[in-house]
Amino acid sequence: MPKKIVIVVQARMSSSRLPGKVMMPVLGKSLLAQMVRRLLMIRHTATVVIATSQEAEDDIIEQEAHKLKVACYRGSLDNLLDRHYEVGELYNAELVVKIPSDCPLIDPRIIDQTLSYYFDHKNQFDYVSNLHPATWPDGNDVEVMTMDCLNNAWENATRQLELEHTTPYIWENPDKFRIGNLTWETGLDYSMSHRFTIDYEADYQFVKRVFEELYPKAEDFSCQDILDLLERKPEIYELNSQYAGVNWYRHHLDELRTVGTDQTKDAPETAIELI
Repeated sequence: MPKKIVIVVQARMSSSRLPGKVMMPVLGKSLLAQMVRRLLMIRHTATVVIATSQEAEDDIIEQEAHKLKVACYRGSLDNLLDRHYEVGELYNAELVVKIPSDCPLIDPRIIDQTLSYYFDHKNQFDYVSNLHPATWPDGNDVEVMTMDCLNNAWENATRQLELEHTTPYIWENPDKFRIGNLTWETGLDYSMSHRFTIDYEADYQFVKRVFEELYPKAEDFSCQDILDLLERKPEIYELNSQYAGVNWYRHHLDELRTVGTDQTKDAPETAIELI
């Protein structure tokens, strides 16, 4: 088992569709704080680092990290690959886990499952995720990569989408990396039908409602707890269902070799996108 696992949470205030989303309040805490709390629930020993930019507007994120007593690194605004690499180097990581800050409902059990899958297949993979293909509800994104793998991407990636989204150079080149994928043990695929991530105001209303319903009963509520809640109260599902399946892939289908039209969809025409 690696000596050092580092979880990198990429966060910034300048979201194009929902500015400042990571600091929006839920039950008296920021979404970022609620997410970090969930990350700290995992069974594996790991260091959590919030990676933000050097822009002045992201000072508040550094302040929040200090308040949460977790590490903070400040780097490039748009080159997320560089941010992840620099954090890995700075904290002597052997494994880097990429968790986007727009996944405040992420189930810590799924992070543990993905890490265990990597460890159970000792020396078989450079990169393991639950995203290629995805099966869990969107917003449970876990990507695990060795530092050597991340270093390779950092040295060789050149396309803007590779720099901005950190890992495409890896999973787009299965001939260069040993890639593993963990699928949902239920055999179901809710990746295009259920959305637990946050990018729009409707997503915020969904996430806020889920926390209000489940957090008071069990702070470590699971993905299954959320699905059970949506069965009992389908009106919560409807809050952001129009965005289910909408993700960043849709803007790069002409550039991506391993992603097809069945893995993304366009945002509704009613959605205002400031891209």
